[in-house]
Amino acid sequence: MPEPVIRALGLGKTFRSGEQQLTIFSGLTFQIEPGESVALVGESGAGKSTLLHILGALEKPTAGSVSFSGARLDSRNEARLADYRNRHIGYVWQNCHLLPEFTALENVAMPMRIRGVAERTCHQAARKWLERVGLGNRTGHQSGELSGGEQQRVAIARALVSEPKLLLADEPTGNLDERTGESVMRMLLKLVREENLAILVATHNPAFASLCNRVFRFEHGRLRQSS
Repeated sequence: MPEPVIRALGLGKTFRSGEQQLTIFSGLTFQIEPGESVALVGESGAGKSTLLHILGALEKPTAGSVSFSGARLDSRNEARLADYRNRHIGYVWQNCHLLPEFTALENVAMPMRIRGVAERTCHQAARKWLERVGLGNRTGHQSGELSGGEQQRVAIARALVSEPKLLLADEPTGNLDERTGESVMRMLLKLVREENLAILVATHNPAFASLCNRVFRFEHGRLRQSS
């Protein structure tokens, strides 16, 4: 059997301020397999974004461990964690964070450029992914010339250009109207299935969550799998 893409064991996160401490969550144990889509739901402040940050090696847990393809993240130094983030993890945030001075093509190519890949190769890959998200005719447009839905499609292409194994999406449709949001979510999950990726997507929309294979719900600092 192949290793799960991501495995969390006894994961916990506590924030401290002086003598005060706030436990966001504790004892989280779960795994996500290749090709699996998992929705993460819960009230604002429940810990959804914090969990995504930990799985993406942007924050460290207070307790427990995270393993990626069988290797624990806490065994890697910062340089190897940066490589993990760049090569194996795709991120899609509620705010697209596109660089306004660059074109759609240049924004999508950015993760590969940071890794030192040749410009021609980067642009070929970026153009392919823009075509796959339906923006093959918008490669030369800057973010200000794109609609909100188009900007999020560019962000999705940027997340996928490095061919990651895991996609982490934090309210990716939160800034979009219902119709556009559904279109973007369905497209995102379709691409994940086609590429056999694992995805963990935080969403407040129960209809969007139901499109995933499984649904995890945060309740009082613990995860419960919804039926």
